[in-house]
Amino acid sequence: MSSTFPVTKRGAEALKTELHRLKTVDRPFIINAIAEARAQGDLSENADYDAAKDRQGFIEGRIQEIEGKLSVASVIDPASLNAGGKVVFGATVDLEDEDSGQAVTYQIVGEDEADLKLGRINISSPIARALIGKSEGDSAEVQTPGGLKHYEVVTVRYI
Repeated sequence: MSSTFPVTKRGAEALKTELHRLKTVDRPFIINAIAEARAQGDLSENADYDAAKDRQGFIEGRIQEIEGKLSVASVIDPASLNAGGKVVFGATVDLEDEDSGQAVTYQIVGEDEADLKLGRINISSPIARALIGKSEGDSAEVQTPGGLKHYEVVTVRYI
């Protein structure tokens, strides 16, 4: 993991919510499931016990991962940015495909927040890297699996 972990305010809250759920709901549930499986007797052939221990390992690993990320998180509130109209982390960008005229909107977010269906793209994605530093009216070339795409930056918002 890098020395800092960029995350929007919304993304940090989502991580905190997941961490709280893992610690207060999932962890106690799996501890109870392990206790019930132990009560069934022979652990060497107890599939419920093995599955519960595997799930416990996943939960504990995810708790450690989230705690690690939050400890080095650089929380950015897009609404408080003043980047002078440039595309930066957290910005919401309206684009127009210069070839097809199709309009798309993306917000540049951290790895854990990325969800293309919601228009949130990872800061390290090819399109985000091509957009960083651009301003309204600028063009950006993006190498995609389908070939080279040309986008015009229509608007840059910090919401």
